[in-house]
Amino acid sequence: MEGRAPRAQPVPNHLNSELSTLNSRCGGCGAKVGSVVLARVLARLKHSPREDILVGLDAPDDAAVTAVPPGKVSVQTVDFFRALVNDPYVFGQIAANHALNDVYAMGAEPHSALAIAVVPYAAEHIVEEQLFQLLSGAVAVFDRDAVALAGGHSAEGAELALGFSVQGFADAGKLLRKGGMRPGDQIILTKPLGTGTLFAAEMRGAAKGRWIERAIQSMLVSNRAAAAILQRHGATACTDVTGFGVLGHALEMAKASNVALEIKTSELPLLDGATECLKAGIMSTLYPDNLRSQRAISNIDSASKLDRFPLLFDPQTAGGLLASLPTEQVAGCLDGLQRNGYPRAAIVGRVSSISTSETPVSIV
Repeated sequence: MEGRAPRAQPVPNHLNSELSTLNSRCGGCGAKVGSVVLARVLARLKHSPREDILVGLDAPDDAAVTAVPPGKVSVQTVDFFRALVNDPYVFGQIAANHALNDVYAMGAEPHSALAIAVVPYAAEHIVEEQLFQLLSGAVAVFDRDAVALAGGHSAEGAELALGFSVQGFADAGKLLRKGGMRPGDQIILTKPLGTGTLFAAEMRGAAKGRWIERAIQSMLVSNRAAAAILQRHGATACTDVTGFGVLGHALEMAKASNVALEIKTSELPLLDGATECLKAGIMSTLYPDNLRSQRAISNIDSASKLDRFPLLFDPQTAGGLLASLPTEQVAGCLDGLQRNGYPRAAIVGRVSSISTSETPVSIV
């Protein structure tokens, strides 16, 4: 994990030393973080510029302007969620990683991002420091992956939240999609599962510190190198594993490709503590909704008795990539992943046949 950004001395503000009635804070544009605070935060951020950002944070305007490389298509995505850790710098890192994953999953190169940040109501100097830590964490990730933070929007709210709209570019003929799986392909997952149940347990005070620390370390691993390795080894389809859980996203791929899949629960890589939390009956609040996808399992009676069955529905934050590859490419791809920052990458299933069935997934 990267270190926190340096803290500034509190800024005196006699006109806003306390917020006596939080429930009277304005909505609409009245909820925006003040221009003076925002200007100070932006002045403190250290961010590497890109020449193809024609209008960005160095000369703020009503919108960012970027140059589109000749022959490329634009790939755009957006993600936003409430904080799952108390440290705004670490949360900024996690949120930035999570937002970039959709672009990597499509085989594109992320180029620039716009932030959507919410910081809790507080005295001005606290709002400034939280926003600075939040964006500094994100910038550390963006600089690592050569992505420009080109602008955004910030507001006060009930709790810390952050998201990004990310733009990337790709060759149209090299895009990876959820559709494209072929019978005989093997399925690889690049990161372990379990963030949903682990952070649900952490909220209840039921998770061990080392479990959460290792989960955070996993969330801070970029999928940039993984995406490149998958492409070099001829990946036929790809998506990132996020809120719908590994089964929900695998099902999206199966339906988009008109194929049937077999998922091997014994091969699913797991974060430390995930099994213990699920056995204790601790689930994410999204788990019940994800559980509806079990109707797509062809062998539900036997599958539901498997010890790792609940992990199929666990929502992930900044999770791994789920990709299909030709069998002859799998060994080399897995070796490349494990030697380049993804030691828990694993073969988790296979594409069994062409199918348009409403129950295209079997679990073993």
